[in-house]
Amino acid sequence: MIDKLTEHYRGILQEIGEDVTRDGLLDTPARAAKAMAFLNEGYNKTLDDVVNGAVFESDNDEMVIVQDIEFYSLCEHHLLPFIGKAHVAYLPSDKVLGLSKFARIVDMYSRRLQIQEGLTKQIADAIQTATNARGVGVVLEAQHMCMMMRGVQKQNASMRTSVMLGTFRSKPATRAEFLSLIGKK
Repeated sequence: MIDKLTEHYRGILQEIGEDVTRDGLLDTPARAAKAMAFLNEGYNKTLDDVVNGAVFESDNDEMVIVQDIEFYSLCEHHLLPFIGKAHVAYLPSDKVLGLSKFARIVDMYSRRLQIQEGLTKQIADAIQTATNARGVGVVLEAQHMCMMMRGVQKQNASMRTSVMLGTFRSKPATRAEFLSLIGKK
């Protein structure tokens, strides 16, 4: 795969008018190919791989929140980065998820070509699937280079998306508690 990507990047550089034989670009096609493979490594993972059995019996039935999980993704429309933070919460139902698994779930889905709305839903659905929680809430906040570097070129615009499942959707008080605790009320 890396060899094919390298050749494609070499062709792209040539098409934009660059001399791929100049010193600064000699290794650029291979570096770009490796970077693209890394930035999209989420396609090579499954939820079972990421969770890796780290779901534990628990009598906790109170809200669990992990916030400020940084993520980096590529916009599926322009292949430009969007960068932000994820805030996730769930109401356990006899099981809790290992703490690091929230970040790993966010990483798995963000390391695929995405739109933020889809990424938010994928993270919420994955946490629901992994934990069988009574409810899941996910809020993502991100800045999109496709909006900052090109097009309308708005440097301070950010996007916030949310997905609420189960109790987070059906009970306004639960949703309000989550948003208040992450400072997004």
